[in-house]
Formats: sequence, structure tokens, C-alpha cells
Amino acid sequence: MKWEVLAKLQGKNIIDTLLKNRGIKTLKEKKEFFNPTRPEKLSLKELEINQTEIKKAIKRIKEAKRKKEKVIVYGDYDADGICATAILWECLYKLGLHVLPYIPERFSEGYGLNIESIKKLKEKDPDLSLILTVDHGIVADKKVDVAKELGIDVIITDHHERGKTTPKAYAVVHTTKISGSGVAWILSRELGSSSGLELAALGTISDQLPLIGPNRSIAKYGLERLRETKRIGLLSMFEEAAIEKEKIGTYEVGFIIAPRINAMGRLTHAIDSLRLLCTKDRKRAGELADLIGRTNLERQKIVETVVAHAKEKLGEEIKESIIILSHESYHEGVIGLAAAKLVEKFYKPAIVLSKKKDISKASARSIAGFNIIEAIRKLEGLYLEGGGHPMAAGFSIETSKIEEFAKKINEIAKPFLTQEILSRKLKIDLEIDFNQINQELVEQINQFEPTGLGNFAPSFITKKVEVLETRTVGRENTHLKLKLKKDSKVIDAIAFGLAKTHPMLPSTFVDIVYSIEENIWNNHTSLQLKIKDLKVV
Repeated sequence: MKWEVLAKLQGKNIIDTLLKNRGIKTLKEKKEFFNPTRPEKLSLKELEINQTEIKKAIKRIKEAKRKKEKVIVYGDYDADGICATAILWECLYKLGLHVLPYIPERFSEGYGLNIESIKKLKEKDPDLSLILTVDHGIVADKKVDVAKELGIDVIITDHHERGKTTPKAYAVVHTTKISGSGVAWILSRELGSSSGLELAALGTISDQLPLIGPNRSIAKYGLERLRETKRIGLLSMFEEAAIEKEKIGTYEVGFIIAPRINAMGRLTHAIDSLRLLCTKDRKRAGELADLIGRTNLERQKIVETVVAHAKEKLGEEIKESIIILSHESYHEGVIGLAAAKLVEKFYKPAIVLSKKKDISKASARSIAGFNIIEAIRKLEGLYLEGGGHPMAAGFSIETSKIEEFAKKINEIAKPFLTQEILSRKLKIDLEIDFNQINQELVEQINQFEPTGLGNFAPSFITKKVEVLETRTVGRENTHLKLKLKKDSKVIDAIAFGLAKTHPMLPSTFVDIVYSIEENIWNNHTSLQLKIKDLKVV
């Protein structure tokens, strides 16, 4: 892996250099970074949400309440969509509307509004006259038209990229600045509700949005609420997953909580994840948390099977710019996860398709510097429908056109996927020496939390460090525990997963890339380096 040092230390101020690496330069930007505007005070203007559209949406919601109309909050089956559904449904329910949540079933209804589903909802309840979409709808032109023909107004709340035209909905509450659950929370806020911020943080982090600007505000203050949550469904999930509530951060959300919320929609029906978030029944919460935990384990096994098959099919040498794999055995619910694993392994954009007789489903994941949804949209005539972000997208396609699509998207991608973009890089903030590491620096670094995409955890490089002691730790001895020395200063370090690739002997000298953390053991706190990579010199 190539190491890329982003900056040289300017003067003695390490923190200013770290901020500069994250595009934060002015005094105002620094102040906002360390003390983000509270979500309650984020303006519609800075969120790039059209105020007129919000006013129209609120007016229509109030009319629905006054006329006792039947309302549906039409969600999505991923974590962001489920959290968005919970936020808006709870808000409207508390306002006294006749409102029900609706989560489509991935395999029979697909992503977003479904024409047949809208018709069935109307048949089931002829008084249905308002649908609010959450986390989708911005490219649902025809579906919105069908709803209107059935006498149903549609209010769209979404954060995905716009298509060539905007649906003729009653109101469109849209921005790409925040998550789908973030947009739902802002509409709820404008309706007078302040609850659900912890769910907006869950949705924001799980959707892997850059944690800067308004997303940082929602994630930071939402995580604070999450650590104090009284939601019995979340508490049951934390118990099942063995999470300490008070220590929840972006890692716990991204790798433990979000995969569980997502698991139901991937394998069965996401409605159970929504029930878990909203239930007031302690016994029911425990049952749902157990069900979701078991489903998540099953999901992990299926992903492993798909990825193993895909790797076998691909071999080690891939000539194409974009990895494109399709097979009848690939489970539609996990193809996105499989694509992400292939990106991780080969560091190339990947599209994995669940192949069916007539219509196949595809999920795409990209690498930094290549906009996958833009590339897909250049082939509009070749696929049926789809949407997404620069880093992740999904679409459906006629099975007979997969080969042609694969050939053409690789032709489009080739000039953009240069050797430079296809080189996996470990981004390092700057080079420092051990004598610059102290408790004050760690406390300042801690203020960078929550870290994630767009605001990665501060990382450093120190060269020619002497290894004083080394031993393997962990259940299978896969980790290295080290005692390191530089500038007559000795610091402990841990290198997860590096024991097999870096069998080390004392008195070796190494260059190390690391982050700095506090290690608490037997009520004693000490500084520890968490090594990301190292090279013997």
C-alpha cells in the first residue's frame, strides 16, 4: 500500500495542520468544526433545502390533519430509510394524523415507490390521499404521476442525486447535503418536533456520508442522544450486540448497529427493524432484537459465500477497469455488501448482479475519485431504473443486456480510472516525533470525533522507530503488542492483524503509521499508538 503524507508540520501547531488537511482553514470554519451548530439551529438555506417547498409540505400535512385524511410514510429498507421512516411517522402520529408507515419488500417491490404497491394501498384504504416518501422519490416521476391519477398527493423527502427532471409532486423537500433521515428530521423539526435526532445520526453514519458540515452536527449531537437513549428497542439491540451504550461512536454504529438494522431488509422484510426502533413493549423489543441478531449472522454467512464464489470466478488478475460479476446464486439482498468486499480486495469499482431470467438487480460500489452513478447514468437506455450516490448505486437491468452494459461502462470508465486513482493509498496527516506526543495532544485529537468519511481519524508517521519488545496477542495470535522507542521516549503500541505479515524481532527499526489513543487497563490510563501499517527499515 502506498503511503501519502498530506502535509508538513507548519510551525509547532499540529492541530492547525490536521484541520487544514480536512479543508478547514478559516477561524469561522475551525470554530464550527469544534463546536458545530446544533441541528435545531441549522438553517434551511445552508442545508440547501427550498423554503417554499417546506412551507408547501407543512401546509399540506396540516390540511391532512384537519380533514382527517389517511396518510402513508413510504420508507426504504436500508438503515437510513428505516430511521427516516421512524422519525417522520412518529412526528406525524404525535401531531394527531391518521398515519401509517410503509416499508416496501426488497424482492417483490424493489427500491422506492412501486406502482402496484401504491394501487394496493389505495384499494385497501380509499381514503388514502397523501404519501410522504423518505430517503427516495427524487427520480420517481412516473410513479408520482400514477399516485396523482389515483387522487393521492405526494410529498417527496430525499437526499439522492436528482435526475434530468424533478417529479411533479405536491412538494419536494430535497438536498444532497444530509442523509435521508437527516431530511426527515429537518421536516419534523419544522413541524415542531425535536425527537428522533439519535435516529438521524444512525442513518447519517450508516449511509457513509462525509462527517463534516451539517452531517457532523447531526452525527455529533445525535450520538450524544444515542448514548442517553430510552428507546427500549435500541436498548435491547445494544444488549444483544454486547454494546456499552455510553461508549457508542461511529465504529459501533457503522459496524455493529447499522448492519443489524439492514439485515432484515436484505434477507426478509425490513418492517421488523422499524418495529424494533418504535416499539414501546419491552418483551417485544427483546424478541425483535434476538431475531435481528440471528438474521444478521445468517446475512454474514451468505455474504461470505457470494464473495468466495466471486473471488474464485475472478482469479487474481483483473484486466477490466470495473469488476462486473453476475450469477444466479447471488442473493439479491447482499450484492451491495459483496460489491463492497470486492472493492476492498481489488481496489477497483465493482458491480455485482443477482441474475434472474428476465430482470436482474445490480448493486455498485466505487473508489475515491470515480463517480459510479454518473457513469451508470451515461448508459440510460441500457438499464431500467436506478439511483444512488457517487460511491454507491443500485439499478435493475434486462438480463439480456448485462453483457453490453458491462462492455460499455468499462469503455466509459477506462479514461477516468487512471493508475493514480487505482492506487490504494493510506492517507497520513503528517510526520511527528514521539516527543510531540502527550496527553494534551490526545485531548485535542479527541475533539475531532465523530470521525469517518470526510473527517478521518488523525493519523501520523514516525520514522526509524526502535522496536524494544514485541509479542503476539489475541485469540489466534494475529495482533502485535509492541514497545517502541524514539527520541529517548518509550511508548506502547498495538498493531491489529499484522502479526502474520510482520513477524518482528526486538532491535529492529521501523517506519510506522498510527493514530494515538488512550488505553484504559485496571483503572490506569496510558497513551497507546494504534498502528495502521509499518515498514522495516
